[in-house]
Amino acid sequence: MKRFILFLFLASPCLGFSQQILPEKERARVVDEILEERFSTLLPQLMDRTGIDMWILISREYNEDPVLKTMLPATWLNARRRTILLFYRDSAKGSMDKLAVARYNVGKSIQSAWDKEKEPDQWKRLMQLIEERNPKQIGLNFSKDHNIADGLDQTDYQEFMAKLPRKYQSKVVSAEQLAVAWIETRTEREMVIYDQLVDITHDIIAEAFSEKVITPGVTTTTEVEWWMRQKVTDLGLETWFHPTVDVQRTSEKLVGHLYSFSGRPDDLVIQPGDLLHCDFGITYLRLNTDCQELAYVLKPNETQAPQFLVNALKDGNKVQDFLTANMIKGRTGNEILAKSLQDAKEAGLRPAIYTHPLGSYGHSAGTTIGMWDSQGGVMKDDGENYPLNHNTVYAIELNTTVHIPEWKRDIRVMLEEAGFYGEDGFRYVNGRQTELFLIPRIKTHLGN
Repeated sequence: MKRFILFLFLASPCLGFSQQILPEKERARVVDEILEERFSTLLPQLMDRTGIDMWILISREYNEDPVLKTMLPATWLNARRRTILLFYRDSAKGSMDKLAVARYNVGKSIQSAWDKEKEPDQWKRLMQLIEERNPKQIGLNFSKDHNIADGLDQTDYQEFMAKLPRKYQSKVVSAEQLAVAWIETRTEREMVIYDQLVDITHDIIAEAFSEKVITPGVTTTTEVEWWMRQKVTDLGLETWFHPTVDVQRTSEKLVGHLYSFSGRPDDLVIQPGDLLHCDFGITYLRLNTDCQELAYVLKPNETQAPQFLVNALKDGNKVQDFLTANMIKGRTGNEILAKSLQDAKEAGLRPAIYTHPLGSYGHSAGTTIGMWDSQGGVMKDDGENYPLNHNTVYAIELNTTVHIPEWKRDIRVMLEEAGFYGEDGFRYVNGRQTELFLIPRIKTHLGN
């Protein structure tokens, strides 16, 4: 097995994190190295698997196809003018052409194949390249079922089809399977980095859910949200959605699932006895995390969370186990969802599962396993028929409803962790929460 070592440099002293953050120049180097590896080793495999021997991506500046955007080198923050990428795979010869019908090379891997002085018409040059290779299929990024694979706009599609010789018109197909496979598939080196990225995410949550940030009776949920957002900015990273923090407590009834993400009260003061929940994710080295974890605010004289909350978290972990046990290659998201819900309900649990692909995007492309408002399965245009593949990452996102007699109400245990599905089955990328964070942390050196 290959082993990859990534040296990280500290962005700011005294962070107290187990991982360090690369400066911008080093990030660019890593991004470009990974991109070159994906082009040279991964893309030929995916084109052979999907049977598309020519893949053409077309974008204009500031209106990028989401797949093409993941192919740009680190120093390209956007496409330039009209950027056209052409990939041609000749599996018999074992060759792979990576060309740009653009004025410039696109990074180190994609070579410019257009000299405007020799041929002023960009479209004409593209047609010349197609005819020289005579592909069996021409894949374009249009798709009803996968939004990320639907990046070709109408203007460029119409222009392309108007210029394409008639003999090739019938060879144009949707590249959705190839586009989704490119977005969802992770390399071995990416997974080394992913572990570090999730570890950073866990560290930020651990600090947010501590006495360093929260003073019960003073600090509000909104203040914690903005602290998390600012922490990410201070580290030189980005969030791909605004963090949320919500509270469940004995004096309030359980409300709808949407409450945790929209419509909850701002500036709710955090009190002793509260069960806190956060939803938080970051972007780093073109990968994304998505994490939900829980904390308990100790009451005076308490040294641990009430057993009923400890047991409730264990029920949430059981639902995770039922889901991940049913993640089997070739199963569709709806099949995995139905079997996991059935298994959990037969065990006496009250589950809801809404797990999504994670990777190049936060809500990425791949196998969708339920949605919070579609527990009977997702519709076809949400990726119902796309099967689970190896070397893919998911936000294992779900909840279970638990009745708490001591509070005379139900609570919802909401959890989310990054998980990897590979040749050896499922594993969490950087572990999962099995114990509640305690606020404040217990100082074991102090006596009663």
